[in-house]
Amino acid sequence: MSPLVILGSGLAGYGLLREFRKRDAKSPVTLISADDGRVYSKPNLSNALSQKRTPAQLASETAEQAAEKFNATILTHTRVSGIDPANKRVRTAGGDIAYGRLVLALGADPFPHGLGGNAAEDVISVNDLDDYARFRTALEGKRHVAILGGGLIGCEFANDLAASGHAASVVHLGPWPLERLIPEAAGRALAETLESQGVAWRFGHTAKQVESSAAGYRLTLDDGSRIEADLVLSAIGLRSRTQLARDAGIPVNRGIVVNRKLETGIADIYAIGDCAEVAGHVLPFVQPLLIQVRALAAVLAGEDIQVSYPAMPVMVKTSAYPIAVLPPAPGAVGSWRLERSESGIVALHQTEAGDLNGFALTGGETGRRAELAKRVAALLP
Repeated sequence: MSPLVILGSGLAGYGLLREFRKRDAKSPVTLISADDGRVYSKPNLSNALSQKRTPAQLASETAEQAAEKFNATILTHTRVSGIDPANKRVRTAGGDIAYGRLVLALGADPFPHGLGGNAAEDVISVNDLDDYARFRTALEGKRHVAILGGGLIGCEFANDLAASGHAASVVHLGPWPLERLIPEAAGRALAETLESQGVAWRFGHTAKQVESSAAGYRLTLDDGSRIEADLVLSAIGLRSRTQLARDAGIPVNRGIVVNRKLETGIADIYAIGDCAEVAGHVLPFVQPLLIQVRALAAVLAGEDIQVSYPAMPVMVKTSAYPIAVLPPAPGAVGSWRLERSESGIVALHQTEAGDLNGFALTGGETGRRAELAKRVAALLP
């Protein structure tokens, strides 16, 4: 009997293995990891510095421990170079591996920063545990980090760096941080709070090149101004890993295209997590990933079930100024209505009739997120 093969050892890959074993303790499962296969939570990477957590402390289990715990074969440091759907095999440097059913839990890659200059290759992105280890090592004895991007990842790292005693300069094309998710008042309040803790902002600009300097690195912006920093961190977003699927003839769009049963366009091949586009949605957040994992585990165990998404708020890990956001769906008709209190901001995106499309809550008001989410229509009923 050919095994269920899972490609990827992140939250999606290990999450599926865990959920599948709750339903099926004996069927053979092989999980293939490109790295050492340690079990850890990627969202913890952007607040680990201030918690003084080492890479070893972030990992809860080794691959060997997970293999024993879940009665699975886990192949580490193994890269899959191709998929042969006709013969139901995946190709690796160590030979082909047969599968009965195949799950792509490939994750996402950082967007290329596109910088010129003689130090472009020194720019760091933190996308996995090994990246975090390199970042921590590079940060030793350093104080000032330039961050490219003021979205979720950039803001969380700026907060983490400030909370751990470092200075940060954030270069962000938008007019305020998180401008695609939250209204200006909330964004300005976040920026001001982080600024008071050592974060400088350069809104409306992009970086063009990075060069070595006596101080470390010199970042040149689109207006010719410069930032001197000890390190440069790129946090301009992620894109789904789709090339392996594309090369195998599996339909891809922004992600690997799957239906609500997580099935791709080729029989017995599924996709979950940051690499998957589920019924038109690419959602690189924990809650939709966990919903996918539970649904696919049930599907693989023979149950007739499909993904359903409720309204799912996201907590931004900026401890200096907590934010909970449920962005309005693209094209939603309405406007932001703001209320301020001593504890924070309540921003509601509403139609003229008062129906709630989404919200942004800050400070102590984030505790209202579950209550308000119940008033927003489900994303996938």
